[in-house]
Amino acid sequence: MTTERSPWAALGALCVGYFMILLDMTIVAVANPAIMNSLHTDMSKVIWVTSAYLLTFAVPLLVTGRLGDRYGPKYLYLGGLSIFTLASLWCGLAGGIGTLIAA
Repeated sequence: MTTERSPWAALGALCVGYFMILLDMTIVAVANPAIMNSLHTDMSKVIWVTSAYLLTFAVPLLVTGRLGDRYGPKYLYLGGLSIFTLASLWCGLAGGIGTLIAA
């Protein structure tokens, strides 16, 4: 007895993940002046926040395709979502520009 799964749940999860990425990138871009003021830093260091975010998003793309084939896309997606959530929490709790860049 086989049961077919609906592809709509996977599509919904993908859309939520993509929305979170877009929302996060927009927040980072719009929040640059507020980050500068609240962390008492200059624009050159705030640019590092955006650059670090883009690098941590783009660099793993080549590896994650292979990992998805090996471990399954569901587990990779859930792992990535967990890492993204923890990193976002770390960013929210950052008290200095160096911590924010690392997060």
